[in-house]
Amino acid sequence: MRLFLLTTLTMIAFAANSVLNRLALETGEMDVMLFGAIRLASGALMLAGLVIVQGRGFALEGRGRLWGVSALLAYIFGFSLAYDTLDPGFGALILFAVVQVTMFAGALVSRDTLPPMRWIGAALALAGLGWLLAPGGTQNFAALPTLSMIAAGVGWGIYSLLGRGARDPLQATAMNFVLAAPVALVIWVAAGTVSVMPMGVVWAVISGTVTSGLGYALWYRILPELGASRAAVAQLTVPLIALGGGMVLLGEVLTLRFALAAALVILGVILSLRQA
Repeated sequence: MRLFLLTTLTMIAFAANSVLNRLALETGEMDVMLFGAIRLASGALMLAGLVIVQGRGFALEGRGRLWGVSALLAYIFGFSLAYDTLDPGFGALILFAVVQVTMFAGALVSRDTLPPMRWIGAALALAGLGWLLAPGGTQNFAALPTLSMIAAGVGWGIYSLLGRGARDPLQATAMNFVLAAPVALVIWVAAGTVSVMPMGVVWAVISGTVTSGLGYALWYRILPELGASRAAVAQLTVPLIALGGGMVLLGEVLTLRFALAAALVILGVILSLRQA
């Protein structure tokens, strides 16, 4: 039950990132690159402060840290670029479908145990997501945002796989953010775009400090218990949560197709999270 509750809280945080990002960009209160930079910088400050207060110290950890920082940057900026156009629920749908493939590939490479029930659950969950993406839906997928979200999905999948081996989840997450934040600011300056309003900054800071910084630290904490395959399937709930948030805050419409697909995904997740 503890693992289930922590996983649920983490998935809500992930979904909130989709809604906050789209909310800031749709209202014109923030440009894409600046949102990503503020998100990383504010998350870095929050996490670094927690590490200092707890006296954990900072550790570079060589090449593994470089992979973590690179994957985080790919995720953050691919995510922001995609949400310049995509709605929260459908953007998260693409993201975590790609994450699913990436993490299952990682599980196979690392020879994780994949019992039959987990494969069945993953297949049901992916079928639900595929149904939402199939022709006949209301979402129009433009090429660049879709490719950006695919890149973000690969980045997040790799980031999650790396997190399974973190000895200190809070320290590892903090170092990834601290090292990625200056690079993000350079990317924003190089892009040469400035469009900012107070509420846009608020959404970016909340996304950085709470739903990204603290959310990712919690994610790194529970990843070793979940394993790659169960973590991949659990994240398939995020598009459904994000779509629900988009309905409330951004006027996305609840359809019968969404409701039935949601039921299929949830059933798949429940089956995949079983121990055998």
